[in-house]
Amino acid sequence: MTPLRDCFCPADGTRVPAGSLAWCCPLCRGPLDLDFAPTPAPLASLTGRVNSLWRYAECLPLAAPTVSLGEGRTPLVSLRDGVSAKLDFLMPTLSFKDRGAVLLAELALRLGPRQVLADSSGNAGTAIAAYCARAGLPCTVYVPEGTSAKKLEQIEAHGARPRVVEGDREETARAAREAADEEGVFYASHVFNPYFLHGTKTYVHELWEDLGGRLPDVIVVPVGNGTLLLGAALAVAELHAAGLIDRRPPLYAVQSAAVAPLAHAWSEGADELVGTTPTAPTLAEGIAIPNPPRARQILRAVRASGGAFLTVTEDRIRHAQADLAGRGLYVESTGAACWAAVREGALGDREAVVPLCGAGLKTGMARA
Repeated sequence: MTPLRDCFCPADGTRVPAGSLAWCCPLCRGPLDLDFAPTPAPLASLTGRVNSLWRYAECLPLAAPTVSLGEGRTPLVSLRDGVSAKLDFLMPTLSFKDRGAVLLAELALRLGPRQVLADSSGNAGTAIAAYCARAGLPCTVYVPEGTSAKKLEQIEAHGARPRVVEGDREETARAAREAADEEGVFYASHVFNPYFLHGTKTYVHELWEDLGGRLPDVIVVPVGNGTLLLGAALAVAELHAAGLIDRRPPLYAVQSAAVAPLAHAWSEGADELVGTTPTAPTLAEGIAIPNPPRARQILRAVRASGGAFLTVTEDRIRHAQADLAGRGLYVESTGAACWAAVREGALGDREAVVPLCGAGLKTGMARA
């Protein structure tokens, strides 16, 4: 069995020993990173391996999975010349969050808590619920009021207990973190737990393999808490350090204009969030995060890559979702945000890939 690795706080360097149920830095209460710098395998050695994200075993902090549902290896299809979509809504629970959730469930099995707890606006919660069901672990998922009925139904179907919090996503997170401090609780946080990022990074390892050992000119990802973007940054760094790519593509981060704290900080040239960003209701509920805990890391990753932030209006999200549906791709409105950002040529003639992160069955079509 793969030995567990220490975590550390990227803000102050405080270390958290392997095997601990601590979910944040004991000093600053910030999110943790993993002390892990793997070397990916060359392209030729991947032939014949298991057809899931576990084919990238050298890059994963846990090996020999027992709770896998076959997650990963989603298709890459063309949307138009120069822009392709990776269909992560075809994951077992119908969202990209399965990439990280399977790592968290594997970790929880090793730690043996009395209870697994998560908080989510929906997709992370459904993924954690499913993989806890697979692992035989009791699970409670905190969700904000107004969460899609279909996502709540999915959480309950997997045997997890949803706890609806009166208030928004931030209030839900606060309630969950208070409960996470109780003894014997494993906080399966897709934001604070670094194992989740080492699952989402397989998105880019798959792109690299799909494209024959290279990456597109630009990688475009939706950003709320930034778990896909930070995972992408990890994968790009790993592939570059191993000499498997000769350049690092810029990361373009997409936010809804209605809730865009990171894009606002970026426009101000800031290294962290600036003031209180005004928010409004948005169709992109999955990325409507006013105060992402990893904001500083997200801004640094985009800046280091040479990328930028893009914002999209509600009309553009609505039209992009309808456009994708008309192409045979039924995704939730959050999942259409990246296509909304690039479909009219915002990136020029550069080759780009956008993720379609969640299935439309989870929320239905956005209405005017």
